[in-house]
Amino acid sequence: MEELKQRILQDGRAKAEGGVVMVGSFLNHQLDPQLMMHCAQEFARLFKDKGINKIVTIEASGIAPAILTGYLMNLPVVFIKKKIPSNVGETWQSWVWSFTRSDNTTVCIDRRFLTADDRILFIDDFLADGHASGSVIHLCRLSGAKIVGMGFLVEKGFAGGGQFLRDHNIPYHALATVKRIREDNTLELE
Repeated sequence: MEELKQRILQDGRAKAEGGVVMVGSFLNHQLDPQLMMHCAQEFARLFKDKGINKIVTIEASGIAPAILTGYLMNLPVVFIKKKIPSNVGETWQSWVWSFTRSDNTTVCIDRRFLTADDRILFIDDFLADGHASGSVIHLCRLSGAKIVGMGFLVEKGFAGGGQFLRDHNIPYHALATVKRIREDNTLELE
């Protein structure tokens, strides 16, 4: 998606050491609502005829594009929680490695909101190594839900997440792909 790519090149920052892509000024700290809506419109277009009945995301940066996509597709949105809340009954549980925090986190979803009747679209801000995607795959296996597709605002093409999803036969779309971070900390997009 050209608008997102231009915004990444204009306002994105990077650290070659560690492969860090920083888009906090418009995507995952401060949000640009118009850009998020345009991204949601693209996800809705890409996945409109796939028989999806629910959109799933994971706390926290995927929530905005997921909600907007759910609104456009007239679908419920449920988010995977990164802590087990005391006010939820039975949950499906997995864990996810957090790239930004460098730790493992237990994640969960209420069993009422992810069932064998669900055909889901997973939406998140980044596809890096595929750890969040792997936890979604695991939760869907536990519940019997079917993953119809995954949508990401940004894919780190130099990381292994895309190959991980292809190895698991999960169809996905990334609206922008960072090919590499140059030594001078500038971004090269595909």
